[in-house]
Amino acid sequence: MYNIDLNSDLGESFGAYKIGMDEKVLELVTSANIACGYHAGDHNVMAATVKLAAEKGVGIGAHPGFPDLLGFGRRNIQTTPLDIYHFIVYQMSALKGFCDLNDVKMQHVKPHGALFNMATVDKGMAEAIAEAVYDSNPDLYLFGLSGGELVKAGEKIGLKVANEVFADRTYQPNGTLTPRTDPNAMVKEVDEAVSRVIGMVKEGKTTAVDGSIIPLQADTICVHGDEPSALLFVQNLRDSLVNEGITLRAIGEKS
Repeated sequence: MYNIDLNSDLGESFGAYKIGMDEKVLELVTSANIACGYHAGDHNVMAATVKLAAEKGVGIGAHPGFPDLLGFGRRNIQTTPLDIYHFIVYQMSALKGFCDLNDVKMQHVKPHGALFNMATVDKGMAEAIAEAVYDSNPDLYLFGLSGGELVKAGEKIGLKVANEVFADRTYQPNGTLTPRTDPNAMVKEVDEAVSRVIGMVKEGKTTAVDGSIIPLQADTICVHGDEPSALLFVQNLRDSLVNEGITLRAIGEKS
């Protein structure tokens, strides 16, 4: 029996700016990573997204990022572990307030963008994030790139962790994601994405851009559905996984 969590980054609109297709994506995923106002999102969007996710029965997670609205949290920022610790706690606490209003528990924390990628390889950053999550709520899952420093830091401090893989991204030989600036960063064909994901879930491995085979563990799959073609991609991927006998359910329901 194989089962997998399907997550997506949501709640990334803010002010007058509409980003994503959250209502439609929430019909397809099992977990939602909701922006907390630093890289995207605001108090109104957080409130609406948490409410909608709760109504859909989707697992809710905080999606904290660097304080970088202009760069959508995708620019590397050099700062201290204490600063990271504090802004993770701040953003988690903001989302928890809206979870409390909707009488729903937060399930997980998944860092966003550059923060996620940097913490994948930077032990100090990973430990600061893991400590912030543990000190705020030791019952939460911490999402990190499969086999990366974030997962290791979470396990070390005593958190439940979810090794994350990506359906629409290619991998480097060292197990990291190919940078978005690379023309080969994205997997655009559904059939290829499905084949890769099935290999990750059932065989614990995937093929890197140089053709080498890299081991990984797949507990949760990240998908993006912020445009019509991407939304269709998610729908087709979901249907294909179900047809392969892979059960889709939120990470919090797996224990």
